[in-house]
Amino acid sequence: MTESQANDVLVSFRGVQKSYDGENLIVKDLNLDIRKGEFLTLLGPSGSGKTTSLMMLAGFETPTAGDILLGGRSLNRLPPHKRDIGMVFQNYALFPHMTVAENLAFPLSVRGMSRTDSKERVKRALSMVQLDDFRNRYPGQLSGGQQQRVALARALVFEPQLVLMDEPLGALDKQLREHMQMEIKHLHQRLGVTVVYVTHDQGEALTMSDRVAVFHEGQIQQIADPRSLYEEPHNTFVANFIGENNRLNGRLVSQDGDRCVVSLERGEQVEALAVNVGQQGAPVTLSIRPERVRLNGSSETCRNRFSGRVAEFIYLGDHVRVRLEVCGKSDFFVKQPIAELDSALAVGDVVPIGWQIEHVRALDPLLEGH
Repeated sequence: MTESQANDVLVSFRGVQKSYDGENLIVKDLNLDIRKGEFLTLLGPSGSGKTTSLMMLAGFETPTAGDILLGGRSLNRLPPHKRDIGMVFQNYALFPHMTVAENLAFPLSVRGMSRTDSKERVKRALSMVQLDDFRNRYPGQLSGGQQQRVALARALVFEPQLVLMDEPLGALDKQLREHMQMEIKHLHQRLGVTVVYVTHDQGEALTMSDRVAVFHEGQIQQIADPRSLYEEPHNTFVANFIGENNRLNGRLVSQDGDRCVVSLERGEQVEALAVNVGQQGAPVTLSIRPERVRLNGSSETCRNRFSGRVAEFIYLGDHVRVRLEVCGKSDFFVKQPIAELDSALAVGDVVPIGWQIEHVRALDPLLEGH
C-alpha cells in the first residue's frame, strides 16, 4: 500500500479473531482496511462472521485476539459511546416514549451539545431524510420505512466519521427496500461519510457498495468492487453466492498459462480460464453465468459447443430462465431477455448451446455440503 493509500485508511482490522467458547473461531484472522468515505458491505450467509466483525468494530463485542484501529488508534479499550460511530439496526431501536425530534436529540445531549446547536442539527438531519413534518410524532405513529429513516437520521445527526448498518432494510417489503437502498446510497454520496454495511442479500450488496467483502466460515473469501466480484469470482463459494451460476464438475486435463482444458464427468472437454486450479488430474468446478450461455445460431462462434435439451421455461417478466439438460446435468440455466427469446422454442427440443472461453472459469472443486 502506498503512503497516500495508508493515509486514506479509516479502519484497520489486524489479525482479529473472535471465539465465544475458546475453541471455535467465529472470525478467523481478519485483516481488512476500510478507506475513508467508502461504502463497504460485509456480505455472507448467517454464521459467516460478518455481524460479529461489525459488532467488534462498534464495541459491543471484544476481539479474542488482534487489534482494531480507527484513525490509527486502537479501539480495544474504548467503550462504544466514545468511538464516534453511528449505528443503524434492523429493529430501528428507537425510544417509543420520545418524539422523532427527541430521538434525534438524544445522541447529541449524551455528547453534551448545547440545546441551540442540538436544535439546528436535528433540523438538518430531519430534512436530510425528508421527515421535517414528522418531528413531533412518536415512533408508533410512523410506518416501517419512516422509522428506518428516523434511525438513519439519528445515526448521522452527530456527524460521526463512521456509520455501521446491520441488515437495516431487512424488515421492509421489497419495493420499499429497493427505494431505501437508493436513498442510503445517495445520502452516502452527498455526505461522504464512511459506511460499513452488513447484509446477506447479494443484490443489495451489488447495488449499494463501492466494495464488497464476501465472508464464509469466519474469513473473507474475496473483497472487490461489485462488478469484479460478479464477473471474476476467485473461488467456487463466491461464484455460487453472488448471482446465479451454472456449475459443471470435471478434472484438469492440461493448463497453458491462464487457459486450461477440463474433462467433464461424461468425457466432454471444455476450454476455460484457469483461475483457481490444482495439478493435472485434480478435480475442478467450472462456473458459467446463465446470461453468458448462447442458444441456437448465436452459439456458432463459441469455442465450447454442446447440445442441451429444453426442460422448462421460467417466466420472469423482462427475461426468461430456460432450464436445460446439459452434459448430464438437469439444472443448467440459460437467461434470455424476452426480446431475444425464440418463440418457437419448446420443452423437449434439443438445441445447440455454447459459451466463450473467457466466460467459463475453472475454480476449486465444490465440497459436498456447500
